Amino acid sequence: MATTHAPPSPAALALVMLEPIRATLPPRPSFSQELHDLAQQFAGRPACLSGILAATEGRGFNLLLLLIGLLLLTALPLPGFSTVFGFVVLLIGARQALGRKPWLPKRILQRELPARLIARVLGAASRIVRWLEVLLRPRLDFLHEQLICRRIAGTLITLSGVLLLLPLPIPLTNTLPALTVVLLAAGAMERDGLFFLAGCATFVLTLAFFGLLAFGGAHLLDDLGHTVFGS
Repeated sequence: MATTHAPPSPAALALVMLEPIRATLPPRPSFSQELHDLAQQFAGRPACLSGILAATEGRGFNLLLLLIGLLLLTALPLPGFSTVFGFVVLLIGARQALGRKPWLPKRILQRELPARLIARVLGAASRIVRWLEVLLRPRLDFLHEQLICRRIAGTLITLSGVLLLLPLPIPLTNTLPALTVVLLAAGAMERDGLFFLAGCATFVLTLAFFGLLAFGGAHLLDDLGHTVFGS
């Protein structure tokens, strides 16, 4: 007597149909590899910010913040660059703090960047991010799901942009605000809550550093006043 088998359920058929598709989907390249590919894509030719944003494939403004932060992550300030890029950081962070979609003026998006600068920044960023990827992973992702945390991150990025705007020829005045931007942007990209907390801690350190500068500057001006005008 022949046995009959029940036809497979629709759910089982769906799984069978999806399995080959899942198997053929290529894994997403690492972030450092994406940056390396961007450096190759823009090698030898100038580009504008809008072109770089369009090539990020969803990384968007967080990638732009990370690149700017890495560019300004120097012990000594970069005259001109820190002012322009600090304004960009301020605008992106302010929109994020208000819970709005990131936006930049058309004039900034269409500003052309030298080919040599793009190649150097993207190449250096790729090497630095390769090291960051050892530590960066999705964890404490509930922090990125909270609106208040996203607005806190936007506020800290905004204030870091304000500090980057200051034309202070003093070591570390770019480094600490830029590091805050790097940590917060990287954490948002990979939903790493630990990087978000590290960014918040770095901003507290940044405020303490600038507070000491302001305190020391006030005392220096007071001493100069006494020296010039007498007690």
